[in-house]
Amino acid sequence: MRFSLNRKRFKDLSEQEVLALAISSEEDDARIYRDYAERLRAEYPDSAAVFDGMAEEENEHRRRLIDLHRARFGDVIPLIRREHVSGYYARRPVWLIENLSLERIRQEAAAMEQDAERFYLAAAARTSDAATRQLLGDLAAAEAGHHNSAQDLTEKHLNSDSRSDEDSRAHRQFLLTWVQPGLAGLMDGSVSTLAPIFATAFATHNTWTTFLVGLAASVGAGISMGFTEAASDDGELSGRGSPIKRGVASGVMTTVGGLGHALPYLITDFWTATVVAIIVVFVELWAIAWIQNKFMETPFFRAAFQVVLGGALVFAAGVLIGSG
Repeated sequence: MRFSLNRKRFKDLSEQEVLALAISSEEDDARIYRDYAERLRAEYPDSAAVFDGMAEEENEHRRRLIDLHRARFGDVIPLIRREHVSGYYARRPVWLIENLSLERIRQEAAAMEQDAERFYLAAAARTSDAATRQLLGDLAAAEAGHHNSAQDLTEKHLNSDSRSDEDSRAHRQFLLTWVQPGLAGLMDGSVSTLAPIFATAFATHNTWTTFLVGLAASVGAGISMGFTEAASDDGELSGRGSPIKRGVASGVMTTVGGLGHALPYLITDFWTATVVAIIVVFVELWAIAWIQNKFMETPFFRAAFQVVLGGALVFAAGVLIGSG
């Protein structure tokens, strides 16, 4: 709340300030669309062309708004931006587009136009001044026009084949950057920690000690897998994407995979905890097989055979070592 005290309320803006705010907003949106285009140009040139066209549309509306301001109020435009106005819609910082998928960028662009249109319509409904209501209504219509123009540009630059091709590439990038490292981590965390956890469990019959061993094994394996994945490939030549993203996916999923069957040992009764842990292991291994089948297109029964058989062997080794 304390930050809004330094901002001007929208209802207190003069018509000149509303017009100046619209001009600066159009400038910001045009810049965002150009950044989207540059971000996508190398991998998705057709989508980049769409955002180039949308940026030019924003520039054209900005020029029209400046002409209107010059005719009504003169050449000096007040310096007012959306962050100066309390309650005005915000935009996602441009630097965050590095973490957005192609489809998410498209959704962001659509939301930008819809946010602006809704804001101007709501603002127009709240004012009793006829001239201000007209101005805000015109701005809302302009934003709706932007959305229609975006649809026209999409049809012009991004036909069904181009969009399908770009969506396919985006899906492949998602698999390489997030799913593949995450799946490798989940498999490693779920399988590699079976032996130390169940060996400790059957050797000590102490649930707290087993939990601590499982926690240490899971976190240690997660850190190791995360750093290994991040350091193994910078993604430049392989096209697998950001090493930081891949490292995070691999490290987190490795830790999750190990913790799944370590957490049941927070239960104080040994056999209850062990039965729950075995059930969790069963679910984990079949979930891994399902993920391989869905995202990596591995035949389900082959994936199940590999994962479940491997997990069962490691589990048996842990039990035999702990019991001996």
